Amino acid sequence: MNNPDWTHIRAFLATAETGSLSAAARQLGLTQPTLSRQVAALEAALGVLLFERLGRSLVLTDAGRELLPHGRKMVEGANGLSLAASAQVQSIEGTIRITASDVMSAFVLPPVLQRLRQQAPRLTIDVVASNDIRDLMRREADIAIRHVRPDQPELIARLVQEATAHFYAAPSYLARHGRPTSLADLARHDFVNFGDIERSIEFFGPLGVHLTPDNFRIGSNSGLAAWELVRQGFGIGPMADDVAENSSGVERLFPDQPPIQFPVWLTTHRELHTSRRIRLVFDLLADFFATK
Repeated sequence: MNNPDWTHIRAFLATAETGSLSAAARQLGLTQPTLSRQVAALEAALGVLLFERLGRSLVLTDAGRELLPHGRKMVEGANGLSLAASAQVQSIEGTIRITASDVMSAFVLPPVLQRLRQQAPRLTIDVVASNDIRDLMRREADIAIRHVRPDQPELIARLVQEATAHFYAAPSYLARHGRPTSLADLARHDFVNFGDIERSIEFFGPLGVHLTPDNFRIGSNSGLAAWELVRQGFGIGPMADDVAENSSGVERLFPDQPPIQFPVWLTTHRELHTSRRIRLVFDLLADFFATK
């Protein structure tokens, strides 16, 4: 005899309780043919007939009646397992420090932090808004969200998203300087510096955007401040699309151009394997970015 599938047992219990395949299917959110196949699969696995039809109703056979209380005990056990797991999460306490850029901390993380607060209300969350991977190395943070994979062997890293970005500008800037018509045309425009001019020039070059330090007359090593300068019309700036979509006062340039793609890496210490607190938050963040 094959081990029965839990979904097939659930289909059996719902059918026994409702007395019909259609009612059981509605209860479980399945189509009637799918439910019927699941019940048939359970009968095949057990080698017994569980139901017989009387008119429009289904009634349990002797074998079905004998197995019903065992099935209900399995449901009670599964419910108890879920409650125990929930209680374990609810009981997790202590402080978890998550480091991310100030832009991501302000614009991207709040929804997943709300979810974390609901699941683990006794956990204290400290968001370290910084771009320095050394926060992890100095043990100033437990989990880092970065766009570059760290090369330190004592850290664990997982690629959780390939994010997208475009160039953005404020309508006030475009009114004064005109709208660029091509990527090459960006060379005549002002840009807001997000902290490292030389790195920006190197990054934009392969995209067909050839800039010099003369293009960067204003900026900040604070991403939030630099993005606000873009919004206030000081120049053009690249930004992650999920951040720009939640910001007012900017327009996407070249909407038909393929997006700029960049990785999102989730990084932590090797304590991931032993700390329930770090494991919970790491997995929650990984799921959040994977489904964005």
